[in-house]
Amino acid sequence: MIMQPTANRALSVSALNRQVKSLLEHSFLSIQVIGEISNFARPSSGHWYFTLKDAKAQVRCAMFRNSNQRTGFVPREGDEVLVTARVSLYEGRGDYQLICERMEKSGLGQLQQAFDALKAKLDKEGLFDSARKRPLPLHPKHLGVVTSPSGAAIHDILTVLKRRFPGLPVTLYPTAVQGQEAASQIVSAIDLANRHGQCDVLIVGRGGGSLEDLWPFNEEIVARAIAASAIPVVSAVGHEVDISISDLVADQRAATPSAAAELLSPDRHALVLRLNQLRRRLESRIGWQLERKRHQLLAARQRLRHPGERVREHMQALDRLEIRLQRAALRLLEQRRSRLTDLNARLQRVTPARLLDQYRHQLQQLQLLLPRLMQRHLERNRLRLAQQSGKLQSVSPLATLERGYSILLNPAGQAVSSAEQVSPGERLKARLHKGRLTCTVDSIEPGE
Repeated sequence: MIMQPTANRALSVSALNRQVKSLLEHSFLSIQVIGEISNFARPSSGHWYFTLKDAKAQVRCAMFRNSNQRTGFVPREGDEVLVTARVSLYEGRGDYQLICERMEKSGLGQLQQAFDALKAKLDKEGLFDSARKRPLPLHPKHLGVVTSPSGAAIHDILTVLKRRFPGLPVTLYPTAVQGQEAASQIVSAIDLANRHGQCDVLIVGRGGGSLEDLWPFNEEIVARAIAASAIPVVSAVGHEVDISISDLVADQRAATPSAAAELLSPDRHALVLRLNQLRRRLESRIGWQLERKRHQLLAARQRLRHPGERVREHMQALDRLEIRLQRAALRLLEQRRSRLTDLNARLQRVTPARLLDQYRHQLQQLQLLLPRLMQRHLERNRLRLAQQSGKLQSVSPLATLERGYSILLNPAGQAVSSAEQVSPGERLKARLHKGRLTCTVDSIEPGE
């Protein structure tokens, strides 16, 4: 019971969490929860931490190493599992959680949906109507059994018949009762019994098992074969709590194969039957009492705080810190890696090697361009030289000499352009187009 605070005595947070934890653990001794695995963490301690969720809610869970080592598999994100757990509270954070003791994979959801869908379909067609069910023979003359020849069902049936009515003839129509081929074999066995025409009633069934094991008796082809059988059919599939499609379609359902044999065999030992009923009730009562005492013992043990419980709480806190440290380290490493990548990119943009590559490329371009520019410059100068040479040639005295004229030079080397510049007997030099002449002036004739 949680203590109510008064005006003079208020609860501390630790005390409140401790009392809430005690209340939760005493109220939920052992429960089963089904859900989808999320946020699965497996630190070095070997403990498992995860979240169970469905479409509307979620709850945190912890499964310590000594418990998860017995699981036989490591769950993955998205797995649907069934856990057996007790409700507790992680005092350090005030979060309620499940301490899981057992875990198993859950594949029953899809099978249950398929079961419900086929049940609704056949019910709509009227295959479950009591009006179409046939009465069983009061005293069967020949019993047919459709089941596995090596299973417990045929053994239980024969044992009951031997005890109650050993003289009843029995024909076994062997078939597989679980697996992919079981449904078609069951249909073939029912058809064979109808073609033989020896039996006046059939038992179709098998012993107990999981929903997956009993699934062939929930197949549509088996249900339709039972409904179409000309021989009345008693369905005896699994245990008393197991309800199959075959049970709903058959003319009569028996809780077990043994119960089917009890139902069809004549009752010679009513007193023994009554005694067996009382024995079963006593066993059930004793089992109930034992289970109640076991829960009381478990509650008493949980009220005693074991030192290991505090150790587990500290280990859980340490594991959580380890997970946070790992995540923080990874986040910091990623930030530093991103920063290094950015700096490296910036360095690459300003590195001297890159500038040298740019200048080297420009130099190569200039080296390729320089010969063309020099050649073009030489061509322009050559053209200008030719043009100037032509102009010079047109006014050059040498051009006149080529036409047969000559230039007279006095001893001073000056050109003589008038007869008055020389005297008779004076020696002159005549420059021709090719070569020179030395001349003497014999006479002078002044010009006009």
